[in-house]
Amino acid sequence: MARLKLTLAYDGTEFSGWQVQAKNTGSVRTVQGCVEDAFALVLKERVRVHGAGRTDAGVHALGQVAHVDVPEPKAPIPWQKALCALLPRDLTVLKARLAAPDFHARYNAKSKIYAYSLWSNSRYIPQRRNFVWAAGELDLAAMDRAAAFFLGEHDFKSFQNQGTRVKNTVRTIMDIRRVKGRFPGEVVWRFQANGFLKQMARNIVGLLAAVGRGRLDPKEVPRIMRACDRSAAPYPTAPPHGLCLEKVFYR
Repeated sequence: MARLKLTLAYDGTEFSGWQVQAKNTGSVRTVQGCVEDAFALVLKERVRVHGAGRTDAGVHALGQVAHVDVPEPKAPIPWQKALCALLPRDLTVLKARLAAPDFHARYNAKSKIYAYSLWSNSRYIPQRRNFVWAAGELDLAAMDRAAAFFLGEHDFKSFQNQGTRVKNTVRTIMDIRRVKGRFPGEVVWRFQANGFLKQMARNIVGLLAAVGRGRLDPKEVPRIMRACDRSAAPYPTAPPHGLCLEKVFYR
């Protein structure tokens, strides 16, 4: 067997997330499922593709990483070209290369970068509707002050939605910054952390939007974090379509 490392990009609009559903009858379209279907057509057998993270329905990726074990063929297979020919137009393989036998896309990850795009004025461009949250006018300086409290190692339990059990909710955010988007009015928040809890990035953005709308004082962030309770931050989770997994770093 040979282990392949894949780097994937996808438009998450029409995917029900990364993970194949336990009771998937074929009607639920997932990124993992489409990649595994492509491998099945090439190999004439099913293989399991393991992702670096389980992006939610509607979330996009520019640098999702996955690994898969495949039988060693008699002749080399140009995996990137072969898979891209079989994948739908909203999913592609950017890179496909051999990896060490013990490489694991999830467990060997050192950190990840997620980016969240907001639209902050009334001059909305319809072509961006599947990739930004039209959040309205925002006080960006206040959001900057709130964002600073998230830097470093903290217990992010107050920013974890239910659905995935984890033993430890402590994570380290190494970098969080606001950068200009592609168009006037588009604002991007970029997070780099050693790991993310379920919908953690989207919950942080939801809180930042509440700050930007004047509904929450930035100084309240430490109190909310110390509560270790999702109900302490009663602000909606930011919608998935503004979020993109940009890069995964490895040891």
